This record gives sequence, C-alpha cells and structure tokens, in this order.
Amino acid sequence: MEKLFVLDTNVILHDSRCIFNFQDNHIVIPIIVLEEIDQFKRGQDPINFHARDFIRLLDEFSGDKLINGGANLGEGMGTISILSVYQDEPEVEQSFFERKPDHRILSAALHLQKNRRAEQIILVSKDVNLRLKAKALGLNSQDYYNDKVEAVEKLYRGKRIVEDAEDQAFIPLFSPPYEADPAVFGVTDPTANEYFILRNDHTSALAVYNPQSRVLERIDKNQAYGIVPRNAEQIFSLHALMNMQTQLVTLSGKAGTGKTLLALASALEIHKNYRQIYLSRPVVALSNKDLGYLPGDIESKLDPYMQPLYDNLGVIRNRYSESEQRFKKIQDMLENGKLEIAPLAYIRGRSLERIFFIVDEAQNLTPHEVKTIITRAGEGTKVIFTGDPYQIDTPYLDSRSNGLSYLIARMRGQPLYAHVTLEKGERSELAELASNLL
Repeated sequence: MEKLFVLDTNVILHDSRCIFNFQDNHIVIPIIVLEEIDQFKRGQDPINFHARDFIRLLDEFSGDKLINGGANLGEGMGTISILSVYQDEPEVEQSFFERKPDHRILSAALHLQKNRRAEQIILVSKDVNLRLKAKALGLNSQDYYNDKVEAVEKLYRGKRIVEDAEDQAFIPLFSPPYEADPAVFGVTDPTANEYFILRNDHTSALAVYNPQSRVLERIDKNQAYGIVPRNAEQIFSLHALMNMQTQLVTLSGKAGTGKTLLALASALEIHKNYRQIYLSRPVVALSNKDLGYLPGDIESKLDPYMQPLYDNLGVIRNRYSESEQRFKKIQDMLENGKLEIAPLAYIRGRSLERIFFIVDEAQNLTPHEVKTIITRAGEGTKVIFTGDPYQIDTPYLDSRSNGLSYLIARMRGQPLYAHVTLEKGERSELAELASNLL
C-alpha cells in the first residue's frame, strides 16, 4: 500500500525542508496549512525563516501540478500536492465544536482517507494533542521522526568507569608524560575526548582520551575563577571547557549539577584567549506572546528570562570581595561589552570571531536552530551548549527531538567535540532531594 502523508503546519515550521524526507511516498499540504504559514512569514525568529523558506520552495513547483496530480519532488522520490477543495467532515464537526485550523487539517486527512482508499493516509504532526484527536477519529497519525535520536538513556554520556584495573596500568599516569595506552586498562574502543574514571581497590585516576595522540591523559582537579569542582563529572566538564582543542562542548544534566556555572567560570578563567564572552539562552515565551503582558521596554521584558544567567554570574562574583581584582574585572567586562548576556534571538547578524559562546537551556532549541548557531562560529570561537533534555518548555519538542539531544547523538566521536553528562546535583542537599524525589 502506498503511503500518503498529510503535513501539519508545525512540521513545516520545524523543518522547512521536511518534504524531502519522506522517500518515495506522497505528500499532501491542506490549503489551511498555507494560510497558517502565511501568518509566520514576517519576523526574525527561526519559525519565520522556516515559513519563508518553505513558501519559496513551494513556489518553485508548477502551480498546475501542485493542484492536479502532484508535482514530482525528484528522482526516486514521491510527489507533493495541495488539497484546496474539501468540506469539513461530519465526524470532525460532531466531535469538535470549534472551527479552527487543527480541525480543518483533520477534515483534510479524513477526506483523503475516504476518497483514496488505495493509499495509507498518515497525518504527521508535532502536536501530541492533534495526533490523539486524529487517532480518536480512526486516522493514522505520527510524529515527524527525521531528526529524532535514540532515547536519552542510551545517548552518549561522555564518560566511562573502568573497574578493577591492574596496579601496573596506573604507573604511566603518575609519572611524566602522565599518559597511558588505553589497552592496558582494557579499553579497546575509546571515543574522541571521552573521559574515564579508572580505579581498583588501591588507587584511582581520572583521564581523557586524546584522539590525536591516541592515549589516555591524566586529568588533575583544577578550579576556574574561584569555582572548585566537587565531583569527577565537574572535573571533566572544566577540562572540556578550558581545553583549547575542543571547539564544541555540550553539558547535559538535571537542575543543580552546575552546567551553566561551570561554563561561565571557565569562560572567565580563559577570557584572554577570546575577544568576547557571550552568554545566551532562548526566550521560549516569545512564541507564546507572554512578553507583551510584562511592563516596560523590550529590555525590561527580557530581564526575567535572563535573570538565571545573572544569578550564576553572581555566584562567581561572591567568591571574591568587592576590593579584589577579579571582582572588579567582571564588572569591567560587563561595562565594556567583553561579557554580554542577551537573548539568543540577538545572535542573528553578529560576527562570531574569537567568541566564547555559551548557549544555556539548549534543550529548547530545534536541531535546525542548533545548526544555525554552530555554522556561525568563526575562527577561534568556542561554542558551549548546556541543558537538560527532560526539561523542555516548548510544545513541539521532546527528549528525543530537541537540538541538544540531536547534537550529542550526531557529534559523538568528532575530534573537535567533547560532551559530559552531569548526574550529581551540587546546588544544595535540599535541591538534590527535590530533583530526585519530586
């Protein structure tokens, strides 16, 4: 049975090139979807760029073919067509009293299911509720899977524990040049920049696999701008953040594990190697129009969303007295623009040369947004993504489809990339208890 996919608006706004990811199957765009996309074509947010890109892409096809029979998407691929004439199906009108775009899309899928019985009709949407409505009406529905990765529990964690290592294996790590062959610890498949906890009953060591020299290098406990790591994961994180050989770093973990704090402290510690430190996060509420209800100008409206970043900066500053040089240095950097905290939307049009760029709450980004950020990195720029794949604030992303999980899955093994999953909360005993039990 041939498959015919009916696309919801949110799929196109998530990935404007999605129509090329359905192999040799056919695609139908209900006319109401084009009407919805038209509302998003103005603006500077990622969904606005996806809306404009899709409209231009659709315009390249012959109008007659889009309506009559469908336009061919390319060699070995299916067709794309626009369903322009159809009525609201009785089942939809009886089940849902409100006449809104989602229900018009359901009617389109039902219309096709009744009139094209030789094909399997599948509604594709990133809206869980719409998929449930479709199933309630007997429609086959599914999420857009092209950029989904394996379950978070199976994602690369960036670290490994090696137990019961022979005493002799540790000797090279405790004498110059403080490195050892992975094989002496029984490690036969190390990943580039993977971290190791090596131990037995008598001794232990922390190490990282260097992809250039292909050896395990011992790691010592170092601090960054007054922030002292409290566990092995934080030691690994500081090493990755301050290693000039890794230009892309991801830190994932639950709240209180120190992801953002470690990234900011590392940036301040090695700030002389960079022209600017840029600390940012996506403002999810923009898409929900919550900002309009806050008083003041745009900077006043954005302050609440940037406050967690200022809080982390405050933790670092409180390590020093106001008279100390390091305290004053932070204030000077803020005033001179050397340290900038701003919403992620402000990145567009910026030149990212020799920037230490920290992106907080990266789990709220789409894979396309993550790609856009990284591809803007110029010479000497280091990009850090921090976040928790389980704490997602946007309705059309989940733990498997968000940009942070996608990045971890796709970048594993690259010599320029390092990742650490932090598991132990260090904010406070109370915060750790709440994170684990509530």
